[in-house]
Parts: sequence; C-alpha cells; structure tokens
Amino acid sequence: MGIGVWELLLLFLIVLVVFGTKRLRNIGGDLGGAIKSFRSAMSEEDKKEDKAEGEATSEKKDQA
Repeated sequence: MGIGVWELLLLFLIVLVVFGTKRLRNIGGDLGGAIKSFRSAMSEEDKKEDKAEGEATSEKKDQA
C-alpha cells in the first residue's frame, strides 16, 4: 500500500519531539556538508580520470 501523507506527518512530528529543532538543524547542516564534500570529491576524481585518458590518448598518437 505505501506510506501516506498523514503517516509521514506523524513520523515527522515524532522525530521533531524526540530530537528537537536545534538538533535537527545541526543534523541537516552536517548531512548537507557531507553531501557537498562527497560531490566535490567525485568531481575531482572524474577530472583526474579525464586527464589520465587524455594523456594515454596523446601517447598513442605519438607512437603512431
């Protein structure tokens, strides 16, 4: 069947009561920072791979 709107609202309310707004804000900020750092690391890795592929292609052209 699935989770409806009322169930999600009730779950959010329970989490809000248990953790409080300040703690949820901190958790959200930490999670956002982690995602941002993960994305930048993935971007850097892609750039390294592209650079390595470019160097390998230029070496093959030089040999031919």
